[in-house]
Amino acid sequence: MERYLSIREAAEKWGVSDRRINQYCSEGRIPGAERIGKAWVIPADAEKPGDPRKQKKPSSPHKASKTPELFPGFMPLLNTPFEPGHCVETIEKMKAGPKKDIALAEYHYFSGQAEKAMQDTEVYLTSTDGATRLSACWIFAYSCLTMGRIDYARHALQEIQNTLAANRKTAPPVRAIESFVAFAAAVLLHLPLPEKMPPMETFLPLLPPGLRAFALYVLAHYLYLKEEYGQSTGIVEATLAMGADAYPISAIYLHLVAVMDYMSLKQPERAQTHLLAAWEIARPDDLIEGFGEHHGLLGAMLEAIIKPKWPEDFKRIIDITYRFSSGWRRVHNPITGHDVADDLTTTEFAIAMLAARNWTTQEIAKHLNISANTVKDHISEAMRKLRVETRKDLKKYMLQ
Repeated sequence: MERYLSIREAAEKWGVSDRRINQYCSEGRIPGAERIGKAWVIPADAEKPGDPRKQKKPSSPHKASKTPELFPGFMPLLNTPFEPGHCVETIEKMKAGPKKDIALAEYHYFSGQAEKAMQDTEVYLTSTDGATRLSACWIFAYSCLTMGRIDYARHALQEIQNTLAANRKTAPPVRAIESFVAFAAAVLLHLPLPEKMPPMETFLPLLPPGLRAFALYVLAHYLYLKEEYGQSTGIVEATLAMGADAYPISAIYLHLVAVMDYMSLKQPERAQTHLLAAWEIARPDDLIEGFGEHHGLLGAMLEAIIKPKWPEDFKRIIDITYRFSSGWRRVHNPITGHDVADDLTTTEFAIAMLAARNWTTQEIAKHLNISANTVKDHISEAMRKLRVETRKDLKKYMLQ
């Protein structure tokens, strides 16, 4: 019979505080740890967790939580720690098979290669393995959105719901993945949340670490949409401080939502810090998709920081922006009834977004290092295209 240690016994054994043991357990960093009532019990042979910041070597497999999962292996690259610059190398070291193929599809999607991601995943859309099928459908859906294949995207999202519904009764982790997918789809497409959405704390602990970090990005994004910028940045900063930077893809998206928050709070210096942190993680592996997806929400920060220093990368990001936003609007606008602008240039949109967020002409000009007259020209052109007469009216055409 397996023997367990109490929180106090484990703390004495490893030379740490009771509070640190509780933290290890809640983060899923002690394999086999179980909650009994309000307390945790730890297997007697469990090893003390190491510092996640020192465990990012691709050659050292991450010891994930043994929290019961119905679909182990869901989004494998998202859940694999690796050093920036070693993404492809990490994938190449995986055992040949569906998991490796899905990880490559993730890489293709997050590096702005949506067409390749579609091709990678199409063969797995009807896989008999739940994790493989769910991962393939999720990547395929967002890739189709970018490629303008809206009907295909809807079909893939429906297949996710069908897969989850067929297994819903078997275990809480099924509901965890279902809740995560539903929550992420609604927030990232800026749609109303599903009815009977369970509290996040009921499914967050059941997710593996990398996916949990991405789920917290989704929560921060949701709070941004509710204009709760301070709470959103608090989640981002706390998640990153707790080791989310071990998972580069999740870390990129966390930093980007912080940029969105700080620009809305008119704190461009802090926004720039997070943008450059995201860029430092993303650039070695060319993981630029998130920058294109979030362009309209970043408050012209890409134009101010990335364009002058990395003009070719900026052009590729803008290409992603046009393709993704076109598909996004075709789903978002009909469902929400919002008439988000689709005929502005990215520069006009970025400046109009700042104006809609109550930035003055002078503040925008200083931020972009352009003249006030140039700012006025862009805003005037945006208002002309949208047929509005005041800056206040711009808001209903901007991303909500």
